Amino acid sequence: MSFFKTLKNSFNILVVVAALGYFVDIYDLVLFGMLRVKSLVGLGLSGPALLESGVHLLNMQMLGMLLGGILWGVLGDKKGRVSVLFGSICLYSLANIANGFVTTVPWYAVCRFLAGIGLAGELGAGVTLVAETLSKKHRGYGVMIVATVGVLGAVGAAFMANRVSWQMNYFVGGALGLALLVMRVGAYESGLFDKMRKNASVKRGNFLLLFRYKDLFYRYILCILVGVPLWYMVGIIVMFAPEFAAVLHVNGEVSAVNAILYCYLGLAVGDFLSGSLSQWFQNRRKVMLGFMVMMFASICVLLKSFGVSAEQFYWICFVMGIFAGYWALFITVAAEQFGTNFRATVATTVPNFVRGSVVLLTFVMTFFKSYMSLLQATFWLGVVVFILSSVSVLMLSETFHRDLDFVEELP
Repeated sequence: MSFFKTLKNSFNILVVVAALGYFVDIYDLVLFGMLRVKSLVGLGLSGPALLESGVHLLNMQMLGMLLGGILWGVLGDKKGRVSVLFGSICLYSLANIANGFVTTVPWYAVCRFLAGIGLAGELGAGVTLVAETLSKKHRGYGVMIVATVGVLGAVGAAFMANRVSWQMNYFVGGALGLALLVMRVGAYESGLFDKMRKNASVKRGNFLLLFRYKDLFYRYILCILVGVPLWYMVGIIVMFAPEFAAVLHVNGEVSAVNAILYCYLGLAVGDFLSGSLSQWFQNRRKVMLGFMVMMFASICVLLKSFGVSAEQFYWICFVMGIFAGYWALFITVAAEQFGTNFRATVATTVPNFVRGSVVLLTFVMTFFKSYMSLLQATFWLGVVVFILSSVSVLMLSETFHRDLDFVEELP
């Protein structure tokens, strides 16, 4: 009973708003992966052009998220966390509505780029607000609730993907975001931010300072590397599940919609489990490391699953999603590593740099494919990614008991 009582006490209006906001964020984020083939066929593409244009559009969305992460992160530390919630959701909602009207790939790319910029601000600002307004005892649960509810947005996207046209799916995503703006009226600013803002001598919201000081840069890079395996799995293996299924000679048709659906259902379970386990053991690093090991093991299983049925393929995606569910912990740790004057910048840019790492990962995988098969290239890329992330987890300090009422003192 104490667990459920603690969970109940972790709710406040900001947790609810952040959770629903992340739900819409994920809905729009995975929508392209689910509509990639249908929308490009609708624009007249076929054959190899479907994969080539799909990679290009995904990269445009991720590049937008990289730039948007910096933009919204800096604004979050300069102007406040709530302002980012309003601005980011307004931009990606309008971009998705515009996406429903595109008739060419170049305009499609522009819309995905703008949507990516907008999508970049939602999660970081929400997590920062939740982490700064809840106590040490409850903030892990608060972020867990945000992540668990949020990833279910993929379920909503999957439900809609096969029921209406691809244009209508983008219209619905944009409309959900605009409707959510009404709820944002009840959001209030972080007390820690208001306290810091009164001190004019504190340096805040300067993204370049993260690269100027060795200690800040060290922590920042480690946080990014911890999260890269998540989007190695989601952005490459799951998003392009039909292509992997073809190479594995899977019995039955594998759709990106179902692969993403099963993966994100697993993510919802995994976010809840990893958040709960970290609270139980009062340790974030050990839980993240354990989930990483199991995720890599499940990826290896998928890459060896020749001739399995489509249903078995989907269930492997579900298991991979469960162990990718340290996403909530990863974001929490990133927010806890830095002082209030850099927290929004870090919490917003880190997950978006992780998402944007798909651009580099797809480039490296394409290079590897020149010398080996798709499955071999994916495996060896995974080996490199998981070694770097595991070492990064071990090098970060444990932050479970850390008081977040501090600023980074810079000369």
